[in-house]
Amino acid sequence: MRSKFLLLAVFVTLSGLGAAGAPDAGRAAVAHRAAKPVDWKRFRTNFIEGYFRLNPSDAVYQGRHDFDGQLPDWSAAGLKKQADFLRSAITRARAFDGRKLSAADRFERDYLVNVAQGKLFWLEDADNPHRNPAYYVGGGLDPNVYIARPYADAPTRMKAIIAFFKNVPAAAANIRANLKTPMPLSFVNYGVAGFNGFADFYAGDAKTAFAGVKDAGLQREFDLAAAAAASAMRDVAAFIEAQRPAATQGFALGAARFSRMLAATEGVSLPLERLEAAGRADLRRNQAALAEACGKFAPGATIENCVAKMNANKPEGGPVAEARRQIPTLKAFVLAKDLITIPGTEQALVEESPPYNRQNSAYIDPPGPYDKGIPSVYYISPPDPSWTKEVQDGFIPGKQDLLFTSVHEVMPGHFVQFLHANRSPSIFGQLFVGYAFAEGWAHYAEEMMWEAGLNAGDPETHIGQLANALLRDCRYLSAIGMHARGMTQEQSRQLFVTECHQDEGTARQQSARGTYDPAYLNYTMGKLMIRKLRADWAASRGGRAGWKRFHDAFLSFGGPPIPLVRKAMMAEPAARAVF
Repeated sequence: MRSKFLLLAVFVTLSGLGAAGAPDAGRAAVAHRAAKPVDWKRFRTNFIEGYFRLNPSDAVYQGRHDFDGQLPDWSAAGLKKQADFLRSAITRARAFDGRKLSAADRFERDYLVNVAQGKLFWLEDADNPHRNPAYYVGGGLDPNVYIARPYADAPTRMKAIIAFFKNVPAAAANIRANLKTPMPLSFVNYGVAGFNGFADFYAGDAKTAFAGVKDAGLQREFDLAAAAAASAMRDVAAFIEAQRPAATQGFALGAARFSRMLAATEGVSLPLERLEAAGRADLRRNQAALAEACGKFAPGATIENCVAKMNANKPEGGPVAEARRQIPTLKAFVLAKDLITIPGTEQALVEESPPYNRQNSAYIDPPGPYDKGIPSVYYISPPDPSWTKEVQDGFIPGKQDLLFTSVHEVMPGHFVQFLHANRSPSIFGQLFVGYAFAEGWAHYAEEMMWEAGLNAGDPETHIGQLANALLRDCRYLSAIGMHARGMTQEQSRQLFVTECHQDEGTARQQSARGTYDPAYLNYTMGKLMIRKLRADWAASRGGRAGWKRFHDAFLSFGGPPIPLVRKAMMAEPAARAVF
C-alpha cells in the first residue's frame, strides 16, 4: 500500500511548525515567530513539506519528483530529528483553537495529530528502526517507482535511480548500525530475503528496465552505482544471516504496547478483550457461512475437502492472466449495480511481484496524487521456489479465491479507493491513507460485492469470498494472540490451517508476517468498523439504496482513522471505535 505505514538528514525550522533542533542563538527569534498567529492551511502545508524533507522516499512515492534519488537519514541524529519534528507538530497542531477553525480544518487538525502520533509510535515506542528489518524494507529501499511509473522519459528516470543507488551504501551502513541483536528468527528470515531481494533487483530487473536507453556513459554509471548498492544490500543480508544461530522468538510487542499501537495509529482505544471477542465473533460468522456454502457446493464433504475443491479450480494460464480477465468483469458489475463512483480514466495493470516483495500473496502499487495519468500495478506473487511442489501448487489460488483478491486490490477495493483519495478535497486526505482505512475498505469491498450479488449466489464464488474473509480473521486473532497473549508463530500457523482453512504455504507466510507486522489485524478491524458505520448511516438514508452515497462519502475523506470518519459522518460529539 501506498503509505507503507512508513526517514532524511535535513531538519529545517519551518515557519509556523516549531523549532525542535534550532540553534541556541536563534531561539529568541524562533519563539517570537512561534508566538504569532498561524493560519491552519499554512501550518498544514509546512508540515507536509517538512515531513517530505525528512521522508523523501515517501515524497517520491506520492509523486514529488523534486525529491527523486533521495533516501531518509537513518543515522541516530536523523532518527532523532524525525521524532523531534513529529512531537513538535503534535504540540503545535493541538494548540490551534478548534472554535476558531472551520469544521474541515478541525477535522484536518485531528487527522494530522493522529498521523504524527502513529509515526512516532513506530519510531520510538515500538522502536522499529532498531528492532525490525521491515522498517527499512518497506521504508524507502524499493526503487520500483522509477521503473514502473512512466512519470518522465526513461533517461530522466534512469538518472534518478542512479542517484538513488549512490545513496544506498550510506543507508545500508546506518541500517547495520541500528539493528539490535539477537533478532527473532522470523525477522532474520524476512531481512535476509528482503535485502538479498533488493540486491538481485538492483543489478537485475532494474538494469533490464533501462536497457533501451542508448547512452553508453549513463549505462556505465548505472552499472557502477547499481553494483555498489547491490553489494551494500548483500552486506546487510549477510549481517542479518549471521544472527541466525542466536535468533530468538522475542517478536511480541506485549499487551500494553499493542494497545498503545491501536490508539496511536488508528484511534481505537477499546479493551483487548472486546477486540478479541469481536474477532472471534466474525470468525464464527464466516465459519458458519462457509459450512452452509459447502453444503451446496460439495454436499457431504468435509470443510477441508470443500475448500480444496474450490482451490483445485485453478486459473487457466496462471493467476496473472486470470486477474487481467477478472478486472473488466468486476468493473462492469460495479457499474451495473451502481455501487460506487469510479472517477477518472486511470488503469490498473497486473504483473508478477518482484522477488524482494513476496511476503504477501498480492498487493497493489497506486500512484500518488502528484503523479497524473499514471497506471496502478496489481502485483501477484508466485509460490516460494524452496517449498515442495505440493505446497507450491496449494499456494496458487483457485479462480474464485483470486476473484476476491482482485476485488480487494482493484475493483472496487484499493484501486478505486485511491482514485477517490487522490481527488479528496483535503491534501492531507490525499497523502496520508491509513492502514485500517485502506485495508478495511478493501476487505469490506469483498463482502459487499458478494452481498450485492456477484455471480448471482454461486456457492463456489461464496466460498472464494469466505476464504479471503477467514484469512483476515486469522490475521486479526494472530496479531492479538502473538503480540498480547503469548501465542507462538507455530500456533498461529496452526490457526490459519485448522480454523481458517488456509493452505500450508499461506499459513507459513501469514504466521511469519504477523510477527513483524503486528497491525495486520487492521483488515478485519477496519471492515467491522465500516460495516457498522454503513448500517448506522444508511438506516436513515434509504438502507441498501443509500450504499453508493455512503461509499462515495466515506472515500471522500481520503484515509483518516475510521473513528474520525464516523464522528464526521454521524455528527457525533467524539471520535470512537464502534463495531
